[in-house]
Amino acid sequence: MNRFAPWLRTAVLTAAALAAPFATQAQGSSGSNGPDYPTKPIKLIVPYPPGGGTDVIARIVQERFQAQLGQPVVIDNRGGAAGSIGTELAAKSAADGYTVLFTLSSHTINPAIYAKLPFDTQRDFEPVAMVASLPQILVANASFPANNVAELVAMAKAKPGSLSYATVGNGSPGHLAGELFKLRTGTELTHVPYRGGGPAVTDVMGGQVPLLWVSIPAAAQFVKAGKLKALAVSTTKRSAAFPDVPTMQEAGIADFEVDSWYAMFVPTKTPKAAIEKLNRVVNTVVREPEIRDKLLAQGSEGVGGTPEQLGKVVSTELVRWNKLAKEANIRVD
Repeated sequence: MNRFAPWLRTAVLTAAALAAPFATQAQGSSGSNGPDYPTKPIKLIVPYPPGGGTDVIARIVQERFQAQLGQPVVIDNRGGAAGSIGTELAAKSAADGYTVLFTLSSHTINPAIYAKLPFDTQRDFEPVAMVASLPQILVANASFPANNVAELVAMAKAKPGSLSYATVGNGSPGHLAGELFKLRTGTELTHVPYRGGGPAVTDVMGGQVPLLWVSIPAAAQFVKAGKLKALAVSTTKRSAAFPDVPTMQEAGIADFEVDSWYAMFVPTKTPKAAIEKLNRVVNTVVREPEIRDKLLAQGSEGVGGTPEQLGKVVSTELVRWNKLAKEANIRVD
């Protein structure tokens, strides 16, 4: 037996060496590199609480994502710090295609207004695709005296500092819109940041805060029910969901535009095959008539596009919002 041991040892080692490439290939085909991706549930981190605009849009597309991917897509709401808590969690997750960040355009605003973030917007993430785009909307408590922007400006100037406006948090598009409004109108309003759109909407309807800048999905049903009063939208064209609500520029506020978007990102070094698969699914889902109609009902439009196009938006806005933050002296320590 002993005289055959070297031969047996050599044969075993040779067989193992020959089998290794095939084992690796098989593993890759069922992981995030191969054509079978995904092979297990995908976590969709939404860095805002349930009920807010980001959560609403994520849940509109969630079911169709699951159908297209053939695996459960689980939404994990991690609100707080204007999206930074959930975003940090996503940045530090395994880059295997099974953790996806579903966030909004505060992703490019936060670096301009926070002195320090626990992640780097560009270095720590790879873009997947833009899902939807929509305006911010300025709404008021139903009993608020002002019925339009001109009346609001007059009220704010008559009693400087007496009015406050809520947003989903520091660094949100609503925060940017609110501070831009102050800058363009020469008024003083106090910012009241919340941990998400749901809590902010509730307090404005309850009268704790008179005004709210928020994405349309978070406020749409309450505006339509008469529980909130819509004053203006932040984009240069009116929203399809609220065609009777003027833009800020139509309301007499020149050089005013804040566009909101929702998009998907993955941790840096996520396999390209996984990114490409997720991108294809986004582009398929946002063009489905049912999803398109649901997005339009929320005042948003499906976008899609390539990862490179989303990356260009990120790069451009990082520069734009940094400039505005300095001009309006927006800073959060």
